[in-house]
Amino acid sequence: MARPRKPLLSRDRIVEAAGALVDAEGLEAVSTRRLAAALGVSGPSLYNHFRTKDEILDAVADSVSARVDLSMFDGGQDWRGALHAWAHSYRDALADHPNIVPVLARGPGRRPAGLRLADAVFGAMTEAGWSPAQATLIGALMRYFILGSAVASFARGFVDDRAAYDPADYPHLGQAHLLAERGREVDEGAFETGLAALLDGLALQYEALKGAV
Repeated sequence: MARPRKPLLSRDRIVEAAGALVDAEGLEAVSTRRLAAALGVSGPSLYNHFRTKDEILDAVADSVSARVDLSMFDGGQDWRGALHAWAHSYRDALADHPNIVPVLARGPGRRPAGLRLADAVFGAMTEAGWSPAQATLIGALMRYFILGSAVASFARGFVDDRAAYDPADYPHLGQAHLLAERGREVDEGAFETGLAALLDGLALQYEALKGAV
């Protein structure tokens, strides 16, 4: 009986394996040796698809960007509603893969999905009446906010130990030890509060912009 053939090595298989490694152990865990072992191939065979480890990580980052919903920019929502829906979709994608955020933070570069994302946001803002310069700033601002929210958990930065926050030293942190067990609630609430404040501020600028026309 013939042996079952191994699946052919492909870019998609490499990206999937690298993404799983990043999710489980972080960016530092990715190496051609580790990937080759996970895929059951020799290390040099990876170079038939990617020239460097950085190219592999770029592809992993772009696969995350590709999961962000952009349909809200197709014209069915006003600019504020579209940004709100997009921000949540983007954050959800990052929440599933937080270890890749540092790569995404470098910018889209030549990554196709990342460029489609930037193009959709910029196009929607200019079509809504924002100037190209303002649309660029809005896109940057949203990226800073969304990526920043995915870097780490505010709530889990505190330990579940009342003694760590002695009122004699920290008079306003008497309940800080309770934050650790409410991580998701605090982080999601902070994201929504910040997003609303950000969009409220942009709405005021937009009203002034329209009033000046």
